[in-house]
Amino acid sequence: MHPVDLAPKYVRAIAPYQPGKPVSELAREMGLREDTIVKLASNENPLGLPASARAAIERALSELARYPDGNGFELKAALCRHFGVNADQVVLGNGSNDVLELIARAFLQPGDEVVFSQYAFAVYPLVAQATGAKGVAVPASAWGHDLAAMLAAINDRTRVVFVANPNNPTGTLLAPDALARFIAAVPESVLVVLDEAYTEYLAPEQRFDSVGALAQYPNLIVSRTFSKAYGLAGLRVGFAFAHPEVADLINRVRQPFNVNSLAQAAAVAVLDDADYLARSVEVNSAGMRVLTAAFDRLGLEYIPSSANFVTFRAPNAAALNARLLAEGVIVRPLAPYGMGDWLRVSIGLPAENARFVEVLGAALAGA
Repeated sequence: MHPVDLAPKYVRAIAPYQPGKPVSELAREMGLREDTIVKLASNENPLGLPASARAAIERALSELARYPDGNGFELKAALCRHFGVNADQVVLGNGSNDVLELIARAFLQPGDEVVFSQYAFAVYPLVAQATGAKGVAVPASAWGHDLAAMLAAINDRTRVVFVANPNNPTGTLLAPDALARFIAAVPESVLVVLDEAYTEYLAPEQRFDSVGALAQYPNLIVSRTFSKAYGLAGLRVGFAFAHPEVADLINRVRQPFNVNSLAQAAAVAVLDDADYLARSVEVNSAGMRVLTAAFDRLGLEYIPSSANFVTFRAPNAAALNARLLAEGVIVRPLAPYGMGDWLRVSIGLPAENARFVEVLGAALAGA
């Protein structure tokens, strides 16, 4: 027997998650200078590390020889102040991906089923498969969640339902009242994981009061991240809010030092940095207008987005993506999502958006 045969079949069958191409990798492949490359593939915050986070990191450097606070006391306290939750409702993760995996480890086993939408975040089927659970992808409606069909897909084997709002990679948004009705209709024996990685980009009237709903629905878990609007993607900080007993179970499978000291310090700082968050939303809104106007001008179909990216249909998307890469512009091909004709582009700084539009137009003209 080969050592790999010792792994369960469902683990051996996993197709690894494909992250966006790093700038350094493209520079090596194409012989480009890194400072000439525009990366608009991973929905990162184009403003860079907040000054508040940088200052907090510098203050924390002297303690790096020590282990981080395994309980994340200061970060949990900051989250409690900011969101009005209790510390026993909080789970910290090495990014929200870690939180999603912890939920799967705590609540799934072989034979269970997990419901999610077609064209939703690729990590949902991966965390289900890693536990031996069966992923049930419900056909999308207008590139987003068909909540009625997702409800119909729930059966006595269903343990978890994942809902991304706004959705990645399509950017679609569920109305607050529709989401409220859905959560109310899901059986109490099924966990609803509401993934709100992009919620900070929403206008107040677009938001579902997910934190307020926790008191009414003990089967609700709200997952969020510091990687997008807060600008800390490289530090990997995610968090979830849940019923205390649910959070306790998730924390039992969490590694005690899964969020490092610098990440914790930076996250505490940016929670109070209202100016950075407001500027992030402003830059995103302006950039979204620029890109969608360009798509209209070029005659390209796109999916209206409520996040910090927009997905557009491209003629011969694979070849177009190759042309963009050759010019030092990185976007995200969506073939792994079953959207082979589509590319996703993150909103960048004005100069980055302009460079993308310029290269895109030239590539289409030469097609």
